[in-house]
Order: sequence, then C-alpha cells, then structure tokens
Amino acid sequence: MKQKISFLVATFLNSGRAPKAPGTFGSLATIPLAFVLAYFFGFSGIISGVIISFFIGAVAVKEVLKSTSHDPSFVVIDEVSGQLLTFAGVASYLHNNSSSLFFYVIGFVLFRIFDIFKPFPVSWADKKILNYWGVMLDDIFAGIYAGLILWLLHYFQFLI
Repeated sequence: MKQKISFLVATFLNSGRAPKAPGTFGSLATIPLAFVLAYFFGFSGIISGVIISFFIGAVAVKEVLKSTSHDPSFVVIDEVSGQLLTFAGVASYLHNNSSSLFFYVIGFVLFRIFDIFKPFPVSWADKKILNYWGVMLDDIFAGIYAGLILWLLHYFQFLI
C-alpha cells in the first residue's frame, strides 16, 4: 500500500505515465493546481504548494527509488514543485488579472527550458546528488530560474 501511494504521488496522479515527454505532461498537469492556488490563496498558496509537494514528493521518491533507477522519467512530482515555484513571484498578479493565461504559458515554457537544458546548479543537483533530494532539487533550481525571468518580464512590463 505504501509503495502504491508513493508511486501515485511521485507520478502526480499518473500524469508521469504519459508515453512521451512525461516531464512535460507533469508540468502541464501542474498548471490547474497553480491556477487554483494562486486564485484562492495568492503567493502563500503557491509557496505552500511548493513546500508540500517538495516534502511529500521527497518521501514518495525515496520509496520509489527503492525499486527503480535514479530519477526515472515517470517521477514528475519534482516538476510539480519546480513548476509551482516558477509562479511564486507573480502569484498575486495571477489571481486578479484576466491576461494571466500568458503568464501560465510563458512560465510553463521557461520552466521546461531550464528543466531540459539544466544550467548550473540544475545540472549539479541532477548529477551530484544521487538520491531523492537530488531528484527534487534540480527542479527547484529550474523553477527559481524560470520564476526569476517570469518576474523580470512582469516587472519590466514585457508581460502586463
């Protein structure tokens, strides 16, 4: 039972079981969650989502790694944490603006770029921390990069 629940959490309710690009599907499946958290709770909702998904994800991934290789592609709870973190800096804007769809699209694309290309320290966490913390941390770093750029785009009014 523990392993079954861990796999369900690690795959973010099986969104990581997509036959192609499971990380992209996991990130995409996070957008409705980000919308609900930002709409009803703003910044604190997004940050709470990041913290909860990170620590529950770490516990689930630790269990999953007992029977799989390091960072299997179906594990996408790390994408959930990182994708949510991408929206933290603009969360208050997301819940009260009709043009927020652009923020979700741009944030999604930015996060995927950093998650795929893995600039330092994303690559460091991915390659040097070979346990459940590394699985989770590389996406947190990708989310920080993507979130910073998303915030800068908003701050300098490239996205209104």
